[in-house]
Amino acid sequence: MMVLAVVAVGLVRIAQYYWREGAVLVGGALLLAALLRALLPQERIGLVAIRGRGVDVLLYGGLGFAVLAIAMTIQGGPLNQ
Repeated sequence: MMVLAVVAVGLVRIAQYYWREGAVLVGGALLLAALLRALLPQERIGLVAIRGRGVDVLLYGGLGFAVLAIAMTIQGGPLNQ
């Protein structure tokens, strides 16, 4: 539920034309999903569990860092905020 809430806030910020802040929130939500997947037991993880624990942590973490890196390094363009 926490991951979904952070993504929802990120999408609202993107819709308000603060795309960089929204993208950082979405990347943070992916990192939160990786952390929760690594720490919580199988019975409590819910829909965050898609594959095996190691694969989920690797993919969520990698994608989270990629989204954060792209959001922080892109400069210029029509959405320059």
